[in-house]
Amino acid sequence: MTVEGGAVSNREGRLPGGGDVPEQGNAAARQGAPSLAGPRGSIAYVLTAFPRLSETFIASEIHRLEQQGLRLRLFVLKSDDPSEPHPVVRRIAARPEYLPPTTSLSGTPLLRWLAANLPSFLPGLLRTARRRPLGVARAAWAAFRQSLRARQRGAWPPKVYVKDFLRASEVADRLHASADVRHLHAHFCHGTTTVAWLASMMSGVPFSFTAHARDLYDESLNPAGLLGRKLRAARFAVTCTEANRSHLARIANGVPVHRVYHGLNADLARLLEETPADVPPAGRTVRPLGVGRLVPKKGFDVLVDACALLRQAGVAVDATIAGQEGSHAAEVRRRIARHGLSDAVHLAGPLAQTALLREYRRATVFCLPCRVAEDGDRDGIPNVLVEAMACGLPVVTTPISGIPELVADGETGIIVPPDDPDALAAAVMRLHRDTALAVRLGRAAQALVRERFDGELLATSLAGLFWPLVAS
Repeated sequence: MTVEGGAVSNREGRLPGGGDVPEQGNAAARQGAPSLAGPRGSIAYVLTAFPRLSETFIASEIHRLEQQGLRLRLFVLKSDDPSEPHPVVRRIAARPEYLPPTTSLSGTPLLRWLAANLPSFLPGLLRTARRRPLGVARAAWAAFRQSLRARQRGAWPPKVYVKDFLRASEVADRLHASADVRHLHAHFCHGTTTVAWLASMMSGVPFSFTAHARDLYDESLNPAGLLGRKLRAARFAVTCTEANRSHLARIANGVPVHRVYHGLNADLARLLEETPADVPPAGRTVRPLGVGRLVPKKGFDVLVDACALLRQAGVAVDATIAGQEGSHAAEVRRRIARHGLSDAVHLAGPLAQTALLREYRRATVFCLPCRVAEDGDRDGIPNVLVEAMACGLPVVTTPISGIPELVADGETGIIVPPDDPDALAAAVMRLHRDTALAVRLGRAAQALVRERFDGELLATSLAGLFWPLVAS
């Protein structure tokens, strides 16, 4: 497999189905889609929830693929329904088709759960079974065997595969009603891809998936070799870092695995074009910014400890951490209280893109001290790093997963070891004292994002995977 500026091809330089990968930077790439005249099919995305405030990269991808001329359908397992979705969501033509809601399986006996939920899925299941009995039987057998493989010693088989099977039957039924769908594509390689895999068996429509971070590395999400079985049944897989691609390729058994970076999200890209940059903040105060959910892999407890060290060194600190609540929120707040930093470290909660851009432009340094969490959860390439760099903000982060594919130490940012508040504080202090270095790193980071993380060109690469499947 070759990789050039985010466009990925297999060894022969051809895509599944015979299409060429559009070359990045080539003006013809944007015009490389087949003519919209004549018969063509659509791609059905299978999503856990839509829209989600934390998944701007998925909404941006969908919008950009539509701009490439692809027709999409959105099959969504559950509604997230944020009160104020990102603006890019309103520019998406495809409307989400929500599957019937389900109650929680946790702590509920399977028969009781089925009594409450099966009626919503039974009509679609029966229709699909009449149309494709062998496909439904294959999917039922695959779900049953997986539940036995994943069974813990002395415990009942996991019930989640019953839910996945029913959801897959609903997707397969809707595919019959949407005869133009030629291919299924799931985001995240655990639950949604399991549904797409089973739906593919039932319907005969091939599938692919995009793997991201925790879904790829947390074995409990794909127990007993499930990820490998789904990958080897897929037409191809996509992932957002070269580290992820190498990980998947080891179990792919020849199935193509393509690395396509997410790129800068569509809303921020538009805002940067439309709004002039503010005058960079100056003065004696360090303004670190961290963005992300308050979960262990982000390392925001390390950022709080580093802020305490900076204050002990006599530096004025005004830090902001923006993001949704998560499992590490209580620990982050405990660290803030323990260090007496309630006046210096502010938890801003989730921010809309315009407000977040103001924070990027107000900050003096972006800090994301990522780590591999105890459960194996980790980031791929955090999208907020790309955003901060696009804003010209110098970044300090760690060499976890795909981050070194974005940040080169001393060239486009500063890399420090994970779980090391002393190193993080020293890097922030270095940038504070050496403003020329901060400006140089920020400008180099902006140039890198423009060159390798242009969301429009990366969407062209992704569209190149889909066009051969729907163009005839």
